[in-house]
Amino acid sequence: LYNKNIYPPYAGGGGFIMDGALAKRLHKASETLELYPIDDVFLGMCLEVLRVSPVGHAGFKTFGIVKNKNSKMNKEPCFYRSMLVVHKLLPPELLHMWDLV
Repeated sequence: LYNKNIYPPYAGGGGFIMDGALAKRLHKASETLELYPIDDVFLGMCLEVLRVSPVGHAGFKTFGIVKNKNSKMNKEPCFYRSMLVVHKLLPPELLHMWDLV
């Protein structure tokens, strides 16, 4: 379905931040492309049209976090303080994390 050898840089679907002006430009760019079934990649395709490159941030843990289930650190707010998006947490774990921070 994709006519290039590699996907363009894209933001992982776990979460991303952009300003409203970019969102409007992405909407217009999306109308110039054939819809692609992988939403993350489609976002990258739209960004490529606009010549905008996504920038990674250490606070986005879109592949989850490595933690020792027995560690007291998991109950410490500082463990989560610098995280903006954490993927693969169960709903009760996510609520607990937000209560901590």
